[in-house]
Amino acid sequence: MKRLGPFAVVTVAAVVGAITTLIVARGAGMHGGELIHLGELLLPAIAATVVTATLAAPLLRRATVGTRMVALALIAVVVSLANLGVLAALMLVQHDALVIAALIGYSGAAGVGAALALSRSFRSGVGRLVGAAETLSSGDLSTRIGDVEGGPELNQLARTLDTMTERLETTIAGEQKAVAVRDDLITAVSHDLRTPLAGLRAMVEAIDDRVVEDPETFRRYAAEMRGSLAALVTLVDDLFELVQIDAGAIRAESDRATLDEVVGSVLAACGAQAVEKGVTVETSLEGTEGALVSPRLTRALQNLVQNAIRHTPADGTVRIFGLRDRDMIELAVEDTGEGIPELVLERVFEPFWRGEASRSEKGAGLGLAVAKRIVEAVGGDMSVRSTLGRGSRFSVVVPTAPLE
Repeated sequence: MKRLGPFAVVTVAAVVGAITTLIVARGAGMHGGELIHLGELLLPAIAATVVTATLAAPLLRRATVGTRMVALALIAVVVSLANLGVLAALMLVQHDALVIAALIGYSGAAGVGAALALSRSFRSGVGRLVGAAETLSSGDLSTRIGDVEGGPELNQLARTLDTMTERLETTIAGEQKAVAVRDDLITAVSHDLRTPLAGLRAMVEAIDDRVVEDPETFRRYAAEMRGSLAALVTLVDDLFELVQIDAGAIRAESDRATLDEVVGSVLAACGAQAVEKGVTVETSLEGTEGALVSPRLTRALQNLVQNAIRHTPADGTVRIFGLRDRDMIELAVEDTGEGIPELVLERVFEPFWRGEASRSEKGAGLGLAVAKRIVEAVGGDMSVRSTLGRGSRFSVVVPTAPLE
């Protein structure tokens, strides 16, 4: 019955109902010609039942449950009226009550057949929902139900389940990504803490055990300890900056600074590193010196310049460009360094990620990530272009107030 179509279901139910009617009439005392005449008159009733239910099934397939129930009631009325026509044609008197009972039995059988036919798609839709729910309960969140042939209510339920599943899948993926980022944080911080701490411990123990006593070695140890402490401070500052950015602290700020003040602060902070490395730092702001920007850009631009100096060989050049386009300012940091492989270019802004060639360098790989998040927090965007052996160009585009 489950695999039969609406036409077959209604036909079987109508024929069974007609046979039942004839059996009841035979038991009530009808014989011979009367039974034949009753059977002949039942044929139009069977045809009316089959045609009505078969035509109604596709029309009501996407109707609401309430509409379907009303339709079933109307079909029962149509079938009953057809049976009354049969009764009037028989013009029976003695057996009126028995014949009416038989015809009502037929109407009931026809109604059951119509109900089975019309509810078939509803049962199919419920079955799909149940199957999807069982699949979801097993942990497979890739399941989607789509439209079902069970009416608007089931379609709405299916869409709601699909939306819920999609959001749940996104949430779980986000949690898994957060766990991965946390693991990366622990790994990266552990790695970058271990090196300076191990060096500090070794030098402190050497001094404490009086292994080192000459002034020259003391001065060298002091310089190395200062460098290790600076690395630790930088790491802590980067982590603190990430927390502030994620907390939305930058968006709440309203302070502004001129672009030349920002660039001046960056040059002052990176000058010693450039001199030590033998790298020339040049600036060209193209008349944008007075443009007002967020003072937070100082940290972002400083990270970019420090990164450029770190990856530029001695006698190389780092350039800072400033260009204005309507209400936007583009700041570019360009170097003549080693460049970045194209395969990993998209990963340079990921927190705690560093290329294999730079694993031995100082820093936890947070500088570029911090810079990008600062720029995005002030409503800007950051991009990078690079050519191996020729250098890289990091571009920052941020909104600005009108020129003073």
